[in-house]
Amino acid sequence: MGRDILVGIRNGMSFFSKGQKLIGQYILENYDKAAFMTAAKLGKAVNISESTVVRFAVELGYDGYPAMQRALQDVIRNKLTSVQRIEVSNDRMGDQDVLAKVVRSDMDKLRMTLETVSREEFSAVVDAIVRARRIYIIGVRSAAGLSDFLFFYFNLIFQDVRQVQSTLASEMFEQLLQLGPEDVVIGMSFPRYSTRTARAMEFARDQGATVVAITDSELSPLYQIASLRLLAKSDMASFVDSLVAPLSILNALIVAVGRKKSEDVTATFQRLERIWDEYHVYEKVEYTED
Repeated sequence: MGRDILVGIRNGMSFFSKGQKLIGQYILENYDKAAFMTAAKLGKAVNISESTVVRFAVELGYDGYPAMQRALQDVIRNKLTSVQRIEVSNDRMGDQDVLAKVVRSDMDKLRMTLETVSREEFSAVVDAIVRARRIYIIGVRSAAGLSDFLFFYFNLIFQDVRQVQSTLASEMFEQLLQLGPEDVVIGMSFPRYSTRTARAMEFARDQGATVVAITDSELSPLYQIASLRLLAKSDMASFVDSLVAPLSILNALIVAVGRKKSEDVTATFQRLERIWDEYHVYEKVEYTED
């Protein structure tokens, strides 16, 4: 079956049983709601049994209904408008404790990321960054905060780090004009994926640079463009993107790179501490005994 479950359902409609056609039609017309329904709830919506829903998932080539549901969620995440995201999240949360629901969801994303991220790919990304002549960081819209965070620390570690600013698309290409095979470009985007980020990464790939994608899924357009990928699970909390897991991946990258360049990093921070102290960058908290 193709990567897009909606395409798979459309292509299979002529072969499905009567009950399966009802399920398929409902999903195609209500994918935003169906993606977060249990098998029992989906069956009830179309007046068929839960077991028929499970068999439908198997017919599509999945191990079971949960696998089909995850595939549907992955595919539609970038299709939902902000209004649809609000409606879906309100339906999922109901009257639950919002704080507990969101924090637990973030904890789940961290656990899933830790279980699935490739350690080999992570090591390859670290090595590529350490060897790079120049490092370019791209992250716009909701990923702009991630870009700022990574740039802040990498700028303390490396001599030539460039944060590609979120301006006009043409100006982003101009900022990448000096790219070459010795450079690394790190692009970050999560649903809804940024067209500007994807196009800038395509340009970087065409210039021969090593392109690193930090994104959420193999279905992400960034995944197809990059030569190295780190997948961090993301989710929507209403119209807000949950970026806890991506931020944790960036933390790990900074620490791993810092360990590779430990002598340089130590020397840099020793100098910085003197500067910070001289110019009173940080408040000093005096502790006195009672």
